[in-house]
Amino acid sequence: MEQEKQNNAQHFLDLIQKSRKGKFKVYIGMSAGVGKTYRMLQEAHTLLKNGIDVKIGYIETHFRKETHELLDGLPIIPRRSLYYKSKQLEDMDVQAIINLRPEVVIVDELAHTNMEGSKNEKRWQDVLEILDAGINVISAVNIQHIESLNQDVKRITSVDVQERVPDNVLRLADEVVNIDLTAEDLIVRLREGKIYTVDKIQTALNNFFKPDQILQLRELALKEVASQVVRKVENEVKPTAGHRHEKLLACISSNDTTAKIVIRKAARLAGYYNCSWYVLYVETPKESSDKIALDKQRYLINNFKLATQLGGEVLKISSPDITETMLKIVTEKHITTVCIGKPHFNLIKVILSTTIFRRLLNSLSLSNVDLVILS
Repeated sequence: MEQEKQNNAQHFLDLIQKSRKGKFKVYIGMSAGVGKTYRMLQEAHTLLKNGIDVKIGYIETHFRKETHELLDGLPIIPRRSLYYKSKQLEDMDVQAIINLRPEVVIVDELAHTNMEGSKNEKRWQDVLEILDAGINVISAVNIQHIESLNQDVKRITSVDVQERVPDNVLRLADEVVNIDLTAEDLIVRLREGKIYTVDKIQTALNNFFKPDQILQLRELALKEVASQVVRKVENEVKPTAGHRHEKLLACISSNDTTAKIVIRKAARLAGYYNCSWYVLYVETPKESSDKIALDKQRYLINNFKLATQLGGEVLKISSPDITETMLKIVTEKHITTVCIGKPHFNLIKVILSTTIFRRLLNSLSLSNVDLVILS
């Protein structure tokens, strides 16, 4: 009874805190030039005409004529300046935004890395701070900057995007809108000089703006927004009788590259199911802190950080028996799906090298738990 009272009180506290936070709207596009910034500025003008106190916190028009013209008549909060290595740099002034407290603030380029000396390393962290202050935010990001899609984007474009936004930031959005164009329309805009200056057009056509790449990025963007809609429906509509609440467990080894793949793909699955998920690393005696190589320790720390950024809970357990530990966690956390890597991963080698693997499969099947082997 006492626990139930505490849960009810915590639920009400969560509702109060949520109501105090600003609303968050994000425009997503498949690439630069689809019109995210243009659409945000259009919306700002509409809000202003309707008596809403809207201000520009940070906008990057890239000197695109049509977009730049939309700045006329919109109140802009001056950027803060900082001298760094004999250069004068400018960035968004978060404190000025919080002090002015507009009803709505426009913040472009959500994945941007802030300049040296800033309070927060990333702009998405600035946005969370602004939302916590009760200010509504409209922002924008390209699909290639979503953390869990990093490997997919690299496969499509051969570019390892460095500026990334954790998936859980996007999940905080009250509204996600896809700005869509066909590949043909986007290339026409590029050729007409509406995206980059003339000297950069051919380079862009030879690299990022290839029709097949644009189509694949467009598919990623459409799927992401569709997933956001599904999550919103599931959060606001009561589950039907017999509904199984999913919980995922991703099991990783100390291998850097493969562990990242498992974490990102598990995060995508958890996003699809709109469920909580865990990352399990079993520290065997031969990988104890005094025996494991320093580079592997760094890999593990980075992977734990990645899992946390993507919304997962990290479980690090010391045990000589990986399979037994997995089964224990499955029971304790009421896991419905276990995610592991392909058989060439170190973790699977350990499992497959013993007869316990059969027991793992049998135990999971008897408890109605799915086993997913990620490619």
